[in-house]
Amino acid sequence: MTMADTGTATPRERYRAQVRAEIKEHAWRQIATTGASALSLNAIAKQMGMSGPALYRYYANRDELITELIRDAYRSLADTLRTAAEEAAGKNGGTSSEEGGGLAVLAHAVRSWALRDPQRYLLIYGTPVPGYHAPDDITAISSQIMTLLLDAGSATPPEQPEQPASLLERHLADHGDWAAGHPAPPAVLHQALSFWTRVHGVLSLELAGHFTGMGFDPALLFAAEVDDLLAR
Repeated sequence: MTMADTGTATPRERYRAQVRAEIKEHAWRQIATTGASALSLNAIAKQMGMSGPALYRYYANRDELITELIRDAYRSLADTLRTAAEEAAGKNGGTSSEEGGGLAVLAHAVRSWALRDPQRYLLIYGTPVPGYHAPDDITAISSQIMTLLLDAGSATPPEQPEQPASLLERHLADHGDWAAGHPAPPAVLHQALSFWTRVHGVLSLELAGHFTGMGFDPALLFAAEVDDLLAR
């Protein structure tokens, strides 16, 4: 149930939505402490002063709760990137480009979002939860993020002289399920996929603490990686 629905919801429906939201809040706190693989509905029920069977009326099992958390995380990231793209377009006369390109705007928006709430980031881009299998609609939600990247790349395509598509670019164009049929040219497909792998590579290392004690500023490394990617 969305906030827009609450005006027409019955008191029972509003109460159910409130309890489900509270369960998710407890779940996020538990994930931050013990990780998603240790998520326990019975532990959440105890924290909320409920019996286990009572809580299972709101979420049938652990996987249903994890799926809802993943949906929320993807939607939050997609909304963040959509807002960043719209704000950049407003500053640049209706185009998503600015110095460094629209992809640079999205790259830094991804990092800011991840640093604000690393548990959400790690749930969708970190180590898979053992035994959990996401439903098909999760792929559709996550593809919204790739579409935003492809839109930004198409607005500011790679600054390269026109040349034949590489073997990888032809392969990406021929096997484009990951791009959900986006009409971007091969060079933009390549750029968006490189963006996705490199941005998440640096972010995953940073959030997992692998840069701790190394003595450099991860923000500068991240910015340099983005600049290098967009200069190609």
